[in-house]
Amino acid sequence: MQIILLSGGSGKRLWPLSNDSRSKQFLKLLPAANGGRESMVQRVLRQINESGLACPVTIATSASQKDAIINQLGEEVNVVTEPCRRDTFPAICLATAYLEMEAKCPMDETVVVMPCDPYTEDRYFHTIAQMARAVEAHAADLVLMGVKPTYPSAKYGYVIPGDETDGIYRVERFTEKPDVPTAERFIAQGAFWNGGVFAFRLGYLVDIVRRYMSYGSFAELRNRYEELPKISFDYEVAEKAQSVAVIPYDGEWKDLGTWNTLTDELRDHGVGNVVIDDKTENTHVVNELEIPVMCLGVKNLVIAASCDGILVSEKSQSENIKHYADRLLRMPMYEERRWGEFKVVSSSEFADGSQSFTKQLRIQAGKEIKNSVQADFDKVWTVVDGEGELEMNGITTAMHRGVTVAIARGTAHSLCATSALTIVEVEIGGKR
Repeated sequence: MQIILLSGGSGKRLWPLSNDSRSKQFLKLLPAANGGRESMVQRVLRQINESGLACPVTIATSASQKDAIINQLGEEVNVVTEPCRRDTFPAICLATAYLEMEAKCPMDETVVVMPCDPYTEDRYFHTIAQMARAVEAHAADLVLMGVKPTYPSAKYGYVIPGDETDGIYRVERFTEKPDVPTAERFIAQGAFWNGGVFAFRLGYLVDIVRRYMSYGSFAELRNRYEELPKISFDYEVAEKAQSVAVIPYDGEWKDLGTWNTLTDELRDHGVGNVVIDDKTENTHVVNELEIPVMCLGVKNLVIAASCDGILVSEKSQSENIKHYADRLLRMPMYEERRWGEFKVVSSSEFADGSQSFTKQLRIQAGKEIKNSVQADFDKVWTVVDGEGELEMNGITTAMHRGVTVAIARGTAHSLCATSALTIVEVEIGGKR
């Protein structure tokens, strides 16, 4: 069996921590088994490994998220990047072609596609195993997970089941995001939420992909990616399938896509440099800044502070954040890279349009910034902690606390961290 994890989107519903480069699945806020904190994608991969599924995982994502995935999951994970963002159907087609052409999987290999960010429990992965067995037993060409609803939601698509055999239901029809009265009627009839999890034989989807184009290699399909229709997998495949079944999942299943839902799962009311008095009620504070945040006697708030901004919201209003965050035309101030992370701590713009940025870089031990070339700005690096080696103009410079190096624009250079390195970088002259 193969699992394809879909890691898409650049949501701002968890602004200021999530932005165009850091989606919600990369926020390390959830309680981890080791007592620390983990992100949604780290949690899901851990659950897959602990569930006994023991199968290869391929992550389908945008190019902008690849570094964050490698940073959090390691170099060994298989990552397939879209050349441009489209929708779930082309993304799954691309990952399928990778399994066919690069991983050399047989056409009868069972493939499970699932999102990378559901907040769920062990039974969810047991249901995935049931779905795989149903595909192997030829119960249907396409098998879906149907989540048993806990309330009549207008946010989810619904799967209307038909006849049942051995816990597997024939799908009668799909309905996308009905109003609440219709959802209540569907639930009374035994309908499921569409959980966005699909299982099929590799050859089943390869045949569908080849209806759109003939390709001789994975690279060819990726180069012609925009020829695939920009449409969801549900609309293009699931709702058109002639042989489709659903297996129910009855357990915890949440979308932690807003501050209101995410804070329900946080162990601590304060994360980071935070002081909260004993009169504060039902308030969560997440602070990524070095300066402290103090809360005294407030109720029902979410407060989040990062390099991108500061949020103070009544919890019930936090679903409206995206509408306002979209008005902020500012570059992301924090990004994860495969070598570590950086955050912008200050920026200035001058009369001639040029800018300066002061950043803090954290490079993990053993990681390397390779052959970097900045085309339109000069920069100065000052090491404040750790050790490493800088290669520039054929000269090796030992990097340790107190060393300052000027790097002119257009100069190729690489940096290897022998221990965890913290560097203050000042960029000068770039126009953005």
